[in-house]
Amino acid sequence: MQRIYLDEIEGESPPSLGISILQFIVISTKKAPEQVQSLIDQTRQQIVDPNTQRNVIELIEKIIIYKFPQKSRQELEAMFNLTEWKQTKFYQEAKEEGKLEGKLEGKLEGKLEGKLEGKLEGKLEGKLEGKMETIPLLVRLGLNEEQIARELNLKVEIVRQFITNHNN
Repeated sequence: MQRIYLDEIEGESPPSLGISILQFIVISTKKAPEQVQSLIDQTRQQIVDPNTQRNVIELIEKIIIYKFPQKSRQELEAMFNLTEWKQTKFYQEAKEEGKLEGKLEGKLEGKLEGKLEGKLEGKLEGKLEGKMETIPLLVRLGLNEEQIARELNLKVEIVRQFITNHNN
């Protein structure tokens, strides 16, 4: 068994794309920005198939993201001169994931608001209905419209209208 240290690999000049990617993984974050463009150029020169080329470039971009987790997308774009960032599958998937989370959050929020609003509306309707059912009893007890309105915390017009509608 032989140990191979990626940062000490020497050999082919220039190294193969695979070795270059492995070296990029262990390179210091200070040296990484210098290496990215040459690594992307090497990918474009050595890989003819556009799908494979795109996959390798996405791999390089994922390595960048893992090397610099504290940096924003905009900072990484500027730092590494990545103009095609938005065309990568990684970016598209992250964007779709964000959209989906936003939609789900919005739906959930809407449902909760609707439930609360419905409960409140139901309670208010129930209270009003209970008060309206009490009006005939209070009339039979001899209270006038003003007294009933004051006791039930209703407007006199509402009490008057209810009495008028139910006497007919």
